[in-house]
Amino acid sequence: MFLLLFACIAAHAIDPLPFKDRAEEVRFQQLTRQLRCLVCQNQDLADSDADLAKDLRKQVFDLMRSGKSDAEIKQYLVARYNDFVLYDPPLKPGTWLLWFAPFALVLIGAIVLLRILRQRARLALVAAQSADQRSLASRSGATDSGEDDW
Repeated sequence: MFLLLFACIAAHAIDPLPFKDRAEEVRFQQLTRQLRCLVCQNQDLADSDADLAKDLRKQVFDLMRSGKSDAEIKQYLVARYNDFVLYDPPLKPGTWLLWFAPFALVLIGAIVLLRILRQRARLALVAAQSADQRSLASRSGATDSGEDDW
Protein backbone atom coordinates (compact mmCIF):
# COMPACT_ATOMS: atom_id res chain seq x y z
CA MET A 1 0.00 0.00 0.00
CA PHE A 2 2.76 2.44 1.02
CA LEU A 3 4.78 1.58 -2.08
CA LEU A 4 1.79 2.27 -4.29
CA LEU A 5 1.25 5.66 -2.65
CA PHE A 6 4.92 6.55 -3.09
CA ALA A 7 4.77 5.56 -6.78
CA CYS A 8 1.72 7.77 -7.31
CA ILE A 9 3.43 10.74 -5.69
CA ALA A 10 6.57 10.23 -7.76
CA ALA A 11 4.53 9.92 -10.96
CA HIS A 12 2.66 13.12 -10.12
CA ALA A 13 5.93 15.04 -9.66
CA ILE A 14 7.01 14.38 -13.25
CA ASP A 15 5.43 16.51 -15.94
CA PRO A 16 5.98 14.51 -19.15
CA LEU A 17 6.26 16.36 -22.41
CA PRO A 18 5.66 14.78 -25.82
CA PHE A 19 9.09 15.14 -27.45
CA LYS A 20 9.43 14.30 -31.15
CA ASP A 21 12.74 12.55 -30.66
CA ARG A 22 15.68 12.16 -28.31
CA ALA A 23 17.50 15.17 -29.82
CA GLU A 24 14.61 17.49 -28.95
CA GLU A 25 14.54 16.13 -25.41
CA VAL A 26 18.31 16.67 -24.99
CA ARG A 27 17.99 20.22 -26.35
CA PHE A 28 15.14 20.91 -23.91
CA GLN A 29 17.14 19.54 -20.98
CA GLN A 30 20.23 21.59 -21.88
CA LEU A 31 18.19 24.75 -22.30
CA THR A 32 16.30 24.37 -19.02
CA ARG A 33 19.59 23.76 -17.19
CA GLN A 34 20.81 27.17 -18.40
CA LEU A 35 17.75 28.94 -16.99
CA ARG A 36 17.16 29.79 -13.32
CA CYS A 37 13.97 29.07 -11.43
CA LEU A 38 12.65 32.48 -10.41
CA VAL A 39 11.01 31.08 -7.28
CA CYS A 40 13.80 28.83 -5.97
CA GLN A 41 16.64 31.08 -7.24
CA ASN A 42 19.31 28.47 -6.50
CA GLN A 43 17.95 25.77 -8.80
CA ASP A 44 17.83 25.55 -12.52
CA LEU A 45 14.52 25.32 -14.32
CA ALA A 46 14.97 21.62 -15.05
CA ASP A 47 15.28 20.62 -11.37
CA SER A 48 12.71 22.90 -9.77
CA ASP A 49 9.29 21.66 -8.63
CA ALA A 50 7.81 25.16 -8.25
CA ASP A 51 4.60 25.85 -10.14
CA LEU A 52 6.20 28.78 -11.98
CA ALA A 53 9.06 26.52 -13.07
CA LYS A 54 6.57 24.02 -14.47
CA ASP A 55 4.85 26.82 -16.38
CA LEU A 56 8.17 28.10 -17.70
CA ARG A 57 9.24 24.62 -18.78
CA LYS A 58 5.96 24.28 -20.69
CA GLN A 59 6.52 27.71 -22.22
CA VAL A 60 10.06 26.77 -23.27
CA PHE A 61 8.70 23.57 -24.80
CA ASP A 62 6.04 25.49 -26.71
CA LEU A 63 8.61 27.99 -27.98
CA MET A 64 10.84 25.12 -29.12
CA ARG A 65 7.92 23.54 -30.93
CA SER A 66 7.15 26.84 -32.65
CA GLY A 67 10.64 26.77 -34.21
CA LYS A 68 12.46 29.27 -31.99
CA SER A 69 16.21 28.86 -31.50
CA ASP A 70 17.78 28.59 -28.04
CA ALA A 71 19.00 32.19 -28.31
CA GLU A 72 15.52 33.42 -29.23
CA ILE A 73 13.97 31.53 -26.32
CA LYS A 74 16.51 33.01 -23.90
CA GLN A 75 15.97 36.47 -25.35
CA TYR A 76 12.20 36.08 -24.88
CA LEU A 77 12.61 35.03 -21.25
CA VAL A 78 15.14 37.80 -20.53
CA ALA A 79 12.72 40.36 -21.99
CA ARG A 80 10.07 39.14 -19.56
CA TYR A 81 12.15 38.32 -16.45
CA ASN A 82 15.44 40.23 -16.90
CA ASP A 83 18.96 38.74 -16.91
CA PHE A 84 18.27 37.04 -13.59
CA VAL A 85 16.57 34.17 -15.43
CA LEU A 86 19.95 33.19 -16.94
CA TYR A 87 22.45 31.20 -14.89
CA ASP A 88 25.27 32.87 -16.84
CA PRO A 89 24.20 36.50 -17.21
CA PRO A 90 25.96 38.41 -20.01
CA LEU A 91 28.93 40.63 -19.25
CA LYS A 92 27.66 44.18 -19.56
CA PRO A 93 27.80 47.32 -17.37
CA GLY A 94 24.70 46.28 -15.43
CA THR A 95 26.27 42.95 -14.42
CA TRP A 96 29.88 43.99 -13.73
CA LEU A 97 29.29 43.89 -9.99
CA LEU A 98 27.85 40.39 -10.29
CA TRP A 99 30.83 39.15 -12.31
CA PHE A 100 33.71 40.96 -10.59
CA ALA A 101 32.60 41.44 -6.96
CA PRO A 102 33.78 37.96 -5.85
CA PHE A 103 37.25 38.55 -7.30
CA ALA A 104 37.40 42.06 -5.80
CA LEU A 105 36.41 40.73 -2.36
CA VAL A 106 39.07 38.00 -2.51
CA LEU A 107 41.69 40.57 -3.58
CA ILE A 108 40.71 42.97 -0.79
CA GLY A 109 40.82 40.11 1.73
CA ALA A 110 44.29 39.07 0.53
CA ILE A 111 45.57 42.65 0.82
CA VAL A 112 44.16 43.02 4.34
CA LEU A 113 45.63 39.66 5.37
CA LEU A 114 49.02 40.59 3.92
CA ARG A 115 49.05 43.92 5.79
CA ILE A 116 48.09 42.23 9.08
CA LEU A 117 50.83 39.59 8.67
CA ARG A 118 53.45 42.24 7.84
CA GLN A 119 52.41 44.34 10.84
CA ARG A 120 52.65 41.32 13.15
CA ALA A 121 56.06 40.43 11.71
CA ARG A 122 57.30 44.00 12.35
CA LEU A 123 55.97 43.92 15.91
CA ALA A 124 57.63 40.55 16.51
CA LEU A 125 60.92 41.89 15.13
CA VAL A 126 60.73 44.99 17.34
CA ALA A 127 59.94 42.83 20.37
CA ALA A 128 62.85 40.50 19.59
CA GLN A 129 65.24 43.43 19.14
CA SER A 130 64.18 45.04 22.42
CA ALA A 131 64.56 41.68 24.18
CA ASP A 132 68.08 41.33 22.71
CA GLN A 133 68.97 44.85 23.87
CA ARG A 134 67.72 44.10 27.39
CA SER A 135 69.67 40.86 27.40
CA LEU A 136 72.83 42.65 26.27
CA ALA A 137 72.27 45.39 28.82
CA SER A 138 71.83 42.91 31.65
CA ARG A 139 74.97 41.01 30.59
CA SER A 140 77.05 44.13 30.30
CA GLY A 141 75.72 45.36 33.63
CA ALA A 142 76.70 42.10 35.34
CA THR A 143 80.27 42.15 33.99
CA ASP A 144 80.78 45.83 34.83
CA SER A 145 79.84 45.43 38.46
CA GLY A 146 82.55 42.84 38.99
CA GLU A 147 80.21 40.45 40.75
CA ASP A 148 80.31 36.75 40.17
CA ASP A 149 77.37 35.29 38.37
CA TRP A 150 76.90 32.13 40.43
